[in-house]
Amino acid sequence: MPQLRTALAQVNASVGDVAGNSAMILDWTRKAVAEGAHLVVFPELALSGYPVEDLALRKSFAAANRAELEELAGKLRAAGCGDALVVVGHLERDDSGPRNAASFLHGGEVVATYHKHYLPNYGVFDEARYFAPGSRLPIVRWHGLDIGVVICEDIWQNGGPVAALGEVGVDVLVCPNGSPYERAKDDQRTPLVSGRAVEAGAPMLYVNLVGAQDELVFDGDSMVSDAEGRIVARAPQFAEHLLFTDLDVPAGGYTSTTVEVDPGRPAFEVQRIVLAPDPLPGYEPLPEPPLPEPLSEPAEVWGALVTGLRDYAHKNGFRTITFGFSGGIDSAVCAALAADALGPDALHGVSLPSTHSSEHSRSDASELAERLGCHFQVQPIAEMVEVFDRQLELTGLAAENVQARARGVTLMALSNLHGHLVLATGNKTELAVGYSTIYGDAVGGFAPIKDVPKTLVWELARWRNAEAEKRGEVPPIPENSISKAPSAELRPDQVDQDTLPPYELLDVVLDGYVEGDLGYADLLARGYDAELVERVLQLVDRAEYKRRQYPPGTKITFKAFGRDRRLPITNRWREVKP
Repeated sequence: MPQLRTALAQVNASVGDVAGNSAMILDWTRKAVAEGAHLVVFPELALSGYPVEDLALRKSFAAANRAELEELAGKLRAAGCGDALVVVGHLERDDSGPRNAASFLHGGEVVATYHKHYLPNYGVFDEARYFAPGSRLPIVRWHGLDIGVVICEDIWQNGGPVAALGEVGVDVLVCPNGSPYERAKDDQRTPLVSGRAVEAGAPMLYVNLVGAQDELVFDGDSMVSDAEGRIVARAPQFAEHLLFTDLDVPAGGYTSTTVEVDPGRPAFEVQRIVLAPDPLPGYEPLPEPPLPEPLSEPAEVWGALVTGLRDYAHKNGFRTITFGFSGGIDSAVCAALAADALGPDALHGVSLPSTHSSEHSRSDASELAERLGCHFQVQPIAEMVEVFDRQLELTGLAAENVQARARGVTLMALSNLHGHLVLATGNKTELAVGYSTIYGDAVGGFAPIKDVPKTLVWELARWRNAEAEKRGEVPPIPENSISKAPSAELRPDQVDQDTLPPYELLDVVLDGYVEGDLGYADLLARGYDAELVERVLQLVDRAEYKRRQYPPGTKITFKAFGRDRRLPITNRWREVKP
């Protein structure tokens, strides 16, 4: 049976950096070819970065992609990689408009191009806004094997190009992806890849992006399924990686050129391109690599949050981070994330005590900085607040919020002075119910735990400390920050539960309303108290304007605020009692 050594290049592309991404593709192809790879596959839109959003509408950007793609083909040949077949995701444009494309490069030329068929238009995806769908199926015969290609969403929908390729016949199916991370996604992703391989009757090479782009994180987790649906190779999550697999599959010798499997759409046109009709001489395959151990859920979420913060900072030119060390659980978890993402020397913690700050908050903040080994300073805000109070005669909520805003002004001034990226440390639960001060604790350029419910914040803190203890390291988060009652400390003896339901209860109600889009009656049917439901829904609905102005933050759940959950600010609809 024909043999073929494949390499899946799980890489971290940067949106808009066409030249840089091209150089990255060249470098990783060199590494793959040096290890004997005959077929090298890169992720979806690896040349342009993903998602490109409205950049797709710029003809100049599409033209730069095409020009760089053709230059890349020549650079690969000049670098001694011309004998390999390289599949590269890129932006294309023709008379029908922009295309999400993947091209086969060989011998210094672009020999075939596939256009993504299914264009997702849900959740974080707006591809129907940008791209025209494709209906052409290029199949390249390479060392005796027929190789077809589909892109990401094409395997998430029934029928379409996978079914078409299964009907006309392919020996190998490659699938470049830009599949964003969310909790428990592998529960769907892995059986999907296995099932599509069985449907196509061919091994599937699934390669995914790794890294982060604004709110989205790509976890990699590239994999190879054989034609029977068995996962035979897998890449680690949250790391760039070359995944090698030696295929040994029968050649079908297929010749069909047209097929219709998607009623209501044009029939697929099959293009068969013969580059190397004869199999390779037999060679000794590489040992089958062991499959990586799956990450625990806290480890996976932590990896996503670290990746999201690191790439947002680095890709936007920030090398240092600052925010308020309050002594509470949220700022402590953000600090541990920042230290893991950029290193403790890049972290500049600031304690911003007011007259209501407790001694334990001050000491917990100091202890946090000591445990992490990061920079730390104290900037009291009492005198600043006093000026506002005296001049404006502030009382009640106005007096509370001016403290948060004095902290925000101080942090932004330090950012302007030193070039730090300011982090907003609010969690998803607080953001849902509006438990934050706009222009106060909501200031910043990035919000690393914006999509993390409060109860998960505590779970992550305990997990991160336990991991440190396993490695013989100092746990980064002070125990008191985990165990004490959370408080904004904007008035004497204040705790969150003065104004909010217990977080354990609040989070499950929010999960139903925000993640599940359940209405008032649905939540009552689940057994929640009517008064609690009405109170929580009112808090969520009234806080939309705050969420719209909150910084971007890493998405880890099915429905994150912003890209996923989009509601009008001016909105008179309210869930009512049945």
